[in-house]
Amino acid sequence: MEQPDIQAIADWFSAWDKLVDGVDFVPARDLFTDTVIGFGTRMDTVRGLEHLERDQWRRVWPTIDGFRFDLSTLECLISPDRLQGVGIVVWHSTGYGEDGAPFDRPGRATVVFERAAPTDPWKASHTHISLNPGTPQKSHGNRSPAS
Repeated sequence: MEQPDIQAIADWFSAWDKLVDGVDFVPARDLFTDTVIGFGTRMDTVRGLEHLERDQWRRVWPTIDGFRFDLSTLECLISPDRLQGVGIVVWHSTGYGEDGAPFDRPGRATVVFERAAPTDPWKASHTHISLNPGTPQKSHGNRSPAS
């Protein structure tokens, strides 16, 4: 497994968590394929970047704070041709109850990556984001999007 490939996946997660925490949808799109398929905390299967943004991101990101991937937990798998990879990582965020009280909102993510050549940047083609068992499903924060 190539160390630069793992570092590039770690960098991808680091870039994405800043965009999630910043409620910055527009630049986040560049990290994904247009045909991405995802599961998330808000919906079952969603196909396509437009739907992922509308049905998952825009319903969750404005309601939480402090979203960060814990890169010390990152595990990666890289295909022999280095054109597909998988990243598995734990994340943390703060959710808000209906009364505005904050609560810990931890979870985990599996992301499948692809690229046309080993020198190209990774793009996510599948995401599975889930909350840890027992974590409240809904957060009631209300932050304004950056984009």
